[in-house]
Amino acid sequence: MLIVLTCILVPVALLATWVHDIALDTDRYVATVAPLATDPAVQDAAVHRITEAVGAHVNGKEVAGDIASWLQSQGLPPVAADGISRLGPQIDSAVDQAVTRIATRVVRSDAFATVWRGANRAAHNAVVHALTGKGRGAVGVSDGTVTLDVGKAVDRVKQELVDAGLKPASRIPQVNKQLVLFHSDQLAKFRKGARLLDVVGNWFPVLVVLLGAAGVFLAHHRRRALARTALGAAFACLVVAIGLIVARGYYLDHLPPQVQSKAAAGAVFDTLLRFLRVSLRTAVVLGVVIALGAYFVGPGRLPVAVRGYSDHTADSAARWAAAHRISAGRAGAWALAYRRAVMLFVLLVIALVFALWNHPTVLTVLLLVLVLLAVLAVLALLAAAGRVQLGAARGAPVRRPDER
Repeated sequence: MLIVLTCILVPVALLATWVHDIALDTDRYVATVAPLATDPAVQDAAVHRITEAVGAHVNGKEVAGDIASWLQSQGLPPVAADGISRLGPQIDSAVDQAVTRIATRVVRSDAFATVWRGANRAAHNAVVHALTGKGRGAVGVSDGTVTLDVGKAVDRVKQELVDAGLKPASRIPQVNKQLVLFHSDQLAKFRKGARLLDVVGNWFPVLVVLLGAAGVFLAHHRRRALARTALGAAFACLVVAIGLIVARGYYLDHLPPQVQSKAAAGAVFDTLLRFLRVSLRTAVVLGVVIALGAYFVGPGRLPVAVRGYSDHTADSAARWAAAHRISAGRAGAWALAYRRAVMLFVLLVIALVFALWNHPTVLTVLLLVLVLLAVLAVLALLAAAGRVQLGAARGAPVRRPDER
């Protein structure tokens, strides 16, 4: 029961850690949302909404009518004034093109990315509000709709339009334009779960590890239990990772009308879940590595053959070194006497390093595995040298590798 419960709770613990880190760690949050400022889909959506906000307050028909009335008051024939008053659609089109061009330049500039990161750092509780309902920030949540306020960007575009000579843009009032990032009718339910996960986020992973350790300790065949626990947890994480892919497709296929850019919604979805996906992949790889380690220390034919070949290779290298007057000294005898204890100590150290590693990835797991294999290889060579020294002390001849 403990092992099954552990396998089920491992992906839940990763989810709890993700919620906790994204919601409460400012640096982590900024690192998560910063790429959105340079994402083409999000930039295009921002340009579209900013253009709407500005264009809604620049009335080409009204501008053309004002110009025609003024010219007619200055003596322009009524027929010519009427022709000018009909230029409203052309003025609207020209203004829209100018606004779009300037908005695009503003959104795709480095300044926009800098403002984006600064605003999110100052108000990183936006994600807290999105998942727990607490706090406010640049990102707002109402009735399951998550929006980003682009009012400041509209003000920047307004000023550039005025500087470019479009004086009517100065009449654009202050706006609070919202860009809908995504919408979910289930967000209220997610909030309830997020609050609970936020509370237990720090201790839940530790509890899951203790449950798994207790299950392995109580099992009759602990090595097999360890391998099955690792594989079960890896399989559970793999199922959740596949579920995220399915959920993404379903979500994008059922976007409500409020979301005008499917590409931008996909970019936001991928960005917010990026670190969770990394954690799931890391857990899958770690589970497979632990299972393989438990298998290769067992009594199976292949593990015994691999260990025998490794010891034979180490012995051959030690005999070659002894024949060439290369000695490991006391280190060889010490490694021979305490090899098992040293191996256990190294495993504990590596496990501790992994536990304390800040957000480990698949590369972290592979790096620690390589370090472990290197240490075990050195330990095997030292132990083999100790055996050769012990044999020489007892009078056994040391032959060169090329001697028969």
